[in-house]
Amino acid sequence: MDDPKTMTYEVTGRIARVTLNRPARGNGINLEMPRELAECVERADLDPNVHVIALSGNGKGFCGGYDLVASAERMTDEERPGFGSPQAPEGSPLDPKVTAANHDPEAVWDPIVDYQMMSRNVRGFMSLFHANKPVVVKVHGFCVAGGTDMALCSDLLVIAEDAKIGYPPARVWGSPTTSVWAFRIGIEKTKRLLFTGDCLSGREAVEWGLATECAPADELDERFEILLTRIARVPVNQLIMMKMLVNQTVLAAGLQPTQALGTILDGITRHTKEGYAFQQRAAEAGFKEAVRERDEPFGDFGASTFKG
Repeated sequence: MDDPKTMTYEVTGRIARVTLNRPARGNGINLEMPRELAECVERADLDPNVHVIALSGNGKGFCGGYDLVASAERMTDEERPGFGSPQAPEGSPLDPKVTAANHDPEAVWDPIVDYQMMSRNVRGFMSLFHANKPVVVKVHGFCVAGGTDMALCSDLLVIAEDAKIGYPPARVWGSPTTSVWAFRIGIEKTKRLLFTGDCLSGREAVEWGLATECAPADELDERFEILLTRIARVPVNQLIMMKMLVNQTVLAAGLQPTQALGTILDGITRHTKEGYAFQQRAAEAGFKEAVRERDEPFGDFGASTFKG
């Protein structure tokens, strides 16, 4: 594979390290990132020396979600900051112009085109779940919105005590496409988060069963490496079998149809009266201001600073 543009990949000992690398954009998700993520996972799976995959983010946080500034503010193609995919044929569901039209109240919305685009992203995120080998994610700073798709599709989560993790777009303009929240923490806790869009701290994430452990920010790397080292000691065939066994429980519980519904609903949330109003405000005042105004009544002012 070519060197990825949105992340880095390296192997140290028995650990494959995938690091999101768009720090100027808060590691915001563009069209290339899910594809490159899947390619890195396959690379690690095919390497017989790799026992465990480590996922992390470069910069001030793990991931601030989708890089939505371009589509929300209805920029021209020339103005869009790193959102386009040079490998997407013109007119295809992955063409940035088609993607932008999906969010344009003045254009006809094709829900199937929307579903094709977003389900492709889901497949990229779910490569972490379907990877033969365990995936351990390290969250520092923030992990919100689409960033939680990657974190929750991983097998284990280690988080900084002062980090924030959650899905604020549940308030308007989003539905979690990978839809793994209820499978990770149960339906009551999931409803508590998605009915409000609230975030959890790292400490709360552990208390709620979302993360396996937390640590002070200055100790996070050390704790992460300790867990990776312990997993890497186990024979790779044992790790693959244990992951296959546990994942089957989630698949049998109906993860796949739940994800299909979540992906369809995500498109609908962007085309409701409230969704169009949110986009219109983003076009007028900027995406960050629209997010700030959305979150201000909830006393949550951090989400508007997650992206660069």
